[in-house]
Amino acid sequence: MQLPVQSQSTLYAEPWEADAGPDDLAEIARTADRSGFAYIASCDHVAIPRRLAAAMSTVWYDPVATLAFLAAVTERVRLLSHVAVVGLRHPLLTAKQYATLDHLSGGRLILGVGAGHVREEFDVLGVDFAARGALLDECVDALRVALGPEEFPAHHGKVYDFEGLGQRPRPAQRPVPVWVGGSSPAAVRRAAVRGDGWLPQGDPRDRLPGQIARLRGLREQAGAEGPFTVGAITEPLYVGEPGWDVGRRTLTGAPEALAESLRAYRAMGVDQIQVRFRSRGLGELTDQMTAFGTEVAPLLGP
Repeated sequence: MQLPVQSQSTLYAEPWEADAGPDDLAEIARTADRSGFAYIASCDHVAIPRRLAAAMSTVWYDPVATLAFLAAVTERVRLLSHVAVVGLRHPLLTAKQYATLDHLSGGRLILGVGAGHVREEFDVLGVDFAARGALLDECVDALRVALGPEEFPAHHGKVYDFEGLGQRPRPAQRPVPVWVGGSSPAAVRRAAVRGDGWLPQGDPRDRLPGQIARLRGLREQAGAEGPFTVGAITEPLYVGEPGWDVGRRTLTGAPEALAESLRAYRAMGVDQIQVRFRSRGLGELTDQMTAFGTEVAPLLGP
């Protein structure tokens, strides 16, 4: 699941999150860990311009700091950047941060990457917004090397050029999985050709089968091999009958009914689902997470 509190866009944040803080975030992470969730995820924005602040808010925790903090209070749940806008930083800087996170967490990192969409962030950091797609392509290639086993990685590209510079500690994982986020044609192609997984952004159920078919076709054309994880973001969920207005898009009901609906994602070819729960406070959220982990997840299949 994408963590609440750490990002508070009006598109999905609950009112109670405005007053929440580190203790609440830690309790949510511990609940995910206990309840069998595969990963917890944190977003990435450096700064939000005034024109977008009313909708997006300016509450965006740094993903490396957040995931490192939560690594210390959890044991098994994986740590996903969903997504890191890696084009805003030099690949060696990104590699240093995330390699250390993977090392300290015992190999629990999933590096989710995306192109970004806020022009002002790129402008203030001196990065060409119009070229962000090509920049991300090279960043992924450079990060593959920089997060690999070599102490002195080497990459010679159009934008980044480095060799003879050592970085330790190395990641605990070999290799670190890289998932690519986004649902544009360019993002799907990038995921297929360069990624170990795909994180869609806002695709409704009826659009996913076509996207997955295209993804598989592109991987076949490119001769891409090895494990590949197809993701999906579900509708908002509420286990049981809410007794309050959770919105018309929210899936509610008994565990069996929710599981039946969610199994449709597997039938489409989805390997992992990212879930989100409606809630009026921390206690209700953690109760929902626990109920999902114990009553719904076991019905979804292996």
